[in-house]
Amino acid sequence: MIFSTKIRGYSRSLVDISQSQHLFSKHWAFLVSFRTMTGNSAVVNHDVNSNGCLQNGNGGLEEKVDEIRKLMGKVEGDPLRIVGVGAGAWGSVFTAMLQDAYGSLREKVQVRIWRRPGRTVDRATAEHLFEVINSREDVLRRLIRRCAYLKYVEARLGDRTLYADEILKDGFCLNMIDTPLCPMKVVTNLQEAVWDADIVINGLPSTETYEVFEQISRFWKERITVPVIISLAKGVEAELGPEPRIITPTLMINRATGVPLENILYLGGPNIASEIYNKEYANARICGAEKWRKPLAKFLRQPHFIVWDNVDLVTHEVMGGLKNVYAIGAGMVAALTKESATSKSVYFAHCTSEMIFITHLLAEEPEKLAGPLLADTYVTLLKGRNAWYGQKLANGELSLEMGDSIKGKGMIQGVSAVKAFYELLSQTSLNVLNPEENKHVAPVELCPILKMLHKILIIRECPPQAILQALRDETMNDPKDRIEIAQSHVFYRPFLLNQKP
Repeated sequence: MIFSTKIRGYSRSLVDISQSQHLFSKHWAFLVSFRTMTGNSAVVNHDVNSNGCLQNGNGGLEEKVDEIRKLMGKVEGDPLRIVGVGAGAWGSVFTAMLQDAYGSLREKVQVRIWRRPGRTVDRATAEHLFEVINSREDVLRRLIRRCAYLKYVEARLGDRTLYADEILKDGFCLNMIDTPLCPMKVVTNLQEAVWDADIVINGLPSTETYEVFEQISRFWKERITVPVIISLAKGVEAELGPEPRIITPTLMINRATGVPLENILYLGGPNIASEIYNKEYANARICGAEKWRKPLAKFLRQPHFIVWDNVDLVTHEVMGGLKNVYAIGAGMVAALTKESATSKSVYFAHCTSEMIFITHLLAEEPEKLAGPLLADTYVTLLKGRNAWYGQKLANGELSLEMGDSIKGKGMIQGVSAVKAFYELLSQTSLNVLNPEENKHVAPVELCPILKMLHKILIIRECPPQAILQALRDETMNDPKDRIEIAQSHVFYRPFLLNQKP
């Protein structure tokens, strides 16, 4: 065989070559058998979607698609174009879920995803990817049917370089190798991806959102229709002048593109991307103008992924960024105390009291946020990438010098959020009364955990172990005192979230 001749030309160990030949022979035999059974390798069973899951009929799906198409003024023969921008774990999963749900309705819906070209897959990741492929019979069948399996064999041997956009087409997100997705239409040219998009899914980190959407705005100058944008980003930036306020990804998109805020929505919830794609029951909220949020909530809803709707876009979006701040500290505490349930509960009491305090500054009716904020915080502390990052820092497996974009995980949004919230809450124009000292102080002075995270992550004057020192500080008040301060004073500052008083 050509493959056998080829690999003998390389100076590989005989064992490695033998194993690879055996694997290829095994799967070549499987391919021949598969072709014999189907009669043609191109035959596709239309009762099965691209991820191998049985469809339950298209009746309900078509109704949801038709409702959105009508709202967007689509005519017969002009498909609804949905584009994911950014291919991190959540952005890829969200786009893949739409492909799974609506990919069979090709005449009415087109789903594609954009990611930057050129990102290579290192040898270790390629080897792990090969293991994942061979552990999943459905994935193996799919790759052999698509004549894509051989490149993963070659990448495992180091004879070929794989690229992130290349493997995404086969259903593998570089930040989530262990969870194969459905194959997707991947576009690496940003203009080609978005110029005629009807619905754009922002799966970018908040730190990249403005820059990318500023580029997108150039491609939309000649547009007649206004697209709808759903942002998944959970991060914030601080703007300190002329008065302090928080800049959210939806506001960044509005500023960069001129798309009215009415057409920009935020979707968030207590979600772990890989679990959602594996159909663990989950829920989320889509927030924004009523014209779009209610039909989109219906359009995005699936049996395992319930989507509610809410009018308060900005506050929910900010809270999605706030919990990432404290998740990093939770990971540090877990690692430093060897997963002590007692120590973690002490940290949880302090961090939630700070979050409640901050929500009283940001929201006119903060009690309405208690449930969603607590749920999102809980899941992020349990299994989110920010808590993972805190653990790795405390264990010495990662260092701050490595930056906040980590291979295999993507952007750690909590780092920039620590900086944003610290800078914002340090402004003397926001001073609040500290009844214990009977003087006015900047809000950050009542948030010792946030202050310590800033010292550890941003100015780097303390090691991760200092988070425990902050918890054990005898001068630290009972968490309930902070909550009582927030509840007994009029702290609400509407300008912080660009709201009218």
